[in-house]
Amino acid sequence: MTHPFLDLPPLTAQRFAAIEDRVARLLDTRQDVLITQGEALLPLEGAIRAAAGPGTVALNVITGPYGQTFGNWLRDAGATVHDISVPFHTAVRAEQISAAFAEHPEIDFVSLVHAEAATGNTNPVAEIGEVVRRQGALFYLDAVASVGAEPVLPDAWGVDLCVIGAQKAMGGPAGVSAISVSERAWARMAANPNAPRRSYLSLLDWKERWLDAGRTALPHAPAQLEMLALDACLERIEADGPKTVMARHRGAARATRAGALALGGGLEPYVHEAADAAPVATTLRVPSAMAASELVAHALAADPALPLAAGGGALAKEMIRVNHYGPDATPEAVDACLAALGAALAERGATVHTQEARRAAEQAWR
Repeated sequence: MTHPFLDLPPLTAQRFAAIEDRVARLLDTRQDVLITQGEALLPLEGAIRAAAGPGTVALNVITGPYGQTFGNWLRDAGATVHDISVPFHTAVRAEQISAAFAEHPEIDFVSLVHAEAATGNTNPVAEIGEVVRRQGALFYLDAVASVGAEPVLPDAWGVDLCVIGAQKAMGGPAGVSAISVSERAWARMAANPNAPRRSYLSLLDWKERWLDAGRTALPHAPAQLEMLALDACLERIEADGPKTVMARHRGAARATRAGALALGGGLEPYVHEAADAAPVATTLRVPSAMAASELVAHALAADPALPLAAGGGALAKEMIRVNHYGPDATPEAVDACLAALGAALAERGATVHTQEARRAAEQAWR
């Protein structure tokens, strides 16, 4: 019995390298790019374990749950960590990074999430990068949610370790990810005696066995289906044009925000300022008398395909996420989400204005 996903010819080293080159073009980078064989948590953790250790003094920016995770990894690696925490409804400012360096001039590593899909905010990486570059610190960036929805430019921003995943705005698979690595970052890893070696977390192993060897022989069997899916989604982005793909996400974010404000029923944007809101997903705050998880469950019962989710953990009561990314960055998806949320609110006695919400969303797309 045959199947289109089975009995495929082996993925060659040449094809693997060509897909890496496509990722490099998307990021407009001349740094080394590695496609890692696992979800983005693999290179995110691997990069911290490789580049940080005892003696590292890190500035860890927390604008959502992933920033909290990075701080834990840095401490586990033996680094001294100074956290900057800002409310999840806002973004960090470059001035706050400058102030942290002034207070702790010994900082030599900065970790930041570009866009937190879980909280709906995005951070001004270009401005922050200028501050980090002046201080000479290594700059680590989680761009998993932002890539495809907004520019991600490691070279222009001075990012030394930039991790991306394809499962959100790129509209691709979750089973592979990628990281761009600067020469400074490789040198930091090579000098770190605690950097993982002979390990699935080891970026240095990949460098030695793959990059330094000329990318002619794969170190192990690749995740073939995921690699082919990644190649397909990169091809689609190239065909549409990255600017067009990003414009769709910006339009979806504007439309969702405008529609939610017009809908009423106590629903309002979770991120206060539109400039701080991520294009990849819009988070909404529900009335205090209601539970976000119940509203989402009601909406999904009517249409399980809607890109809606309640916030994670403690945010499940107050936050709804509209995940208008990838194939859901469309007017139709936004309209369906607003209509479903309006119906769920009305079911609980709230006064909503569904037609006004639709008109506001439609105008925001223009």
